[in-house]
Amino acid sequence: MGGIKQLLEQFKNLNPKDPGVWPPLPKAALLVLVLVAILVAGYFVDWSGQLEALEAGRSQEIKLKNDYKSKKQQAVNLDLYRQQLREIDSSFGALLKQLPNKSQMDALLVDINQAGLGRGLQFDLFKPAPQELLREFYAELPITLKINGNYHDIGQFASDIGQLSRIVTLNDIALATGKEGSIVMDATAKTFRYLDEEEVAAQRKAVAQKAAGAKAAKK
Repeated sequence: MGGIKQLLEQFKNLNPKDPGVWPPLPKAALLVLVLVAILVAGYFVDWSGQLEALEAGRSQEIKLKNDYKSKKQQAVNLDLYRQQLREIDSSFGALLKQLPNKSQMDALLVDINQAGLGRGLQFDLFKPAPQELLREFYAELPITLKINGNYHDIGQFASDIGQLSRIVTLNDIALATGKEGSIVMDATAKTFRYLDEEEVAAQRKAVAQKAAGAKAAKK
């Protein structure tokens, strides 16, 4: 206890204006406080910014490494991607060939009609829409159908439509009982044709003008 009391006695009656005459222990304590103050001040004034910059650099390093790995993986699979693109182009070309051009549409309508007549069906209505529905690179032509016949022949007709060399779909099919036990089928057949280059350009121009008009209306 006496030793501790002697140490504490060194902190009594200190002259704050002349720390040079302080006993050894208060001097050491003051030096420690000054050092701590310098370290704290240095942290807030300079080191904190450097630490933040260091952490940001580490985060950027991780991001760059991930980007590198991703690009490296893409480079490794580049030949595979090119092969897949060629396969997609080939498949798209095959599908495109199933769409008639403008000059072939009349023949396709005749094929649909003949498919029904060939099964002994009676067309009560065969009405192509007065105007095609234009899409980005193809046109769609709905045909309203009303067919009368027996159930088996109507089923065969639907199968024949699905086997045409050109794409034709039957939509909105409704069946009802007709005269003498026959079946009446109401449906919408849809045929498609691809647009030629001039039609595609005109369609894209119309879409762009529509978008520009909508944008101007919002202002």
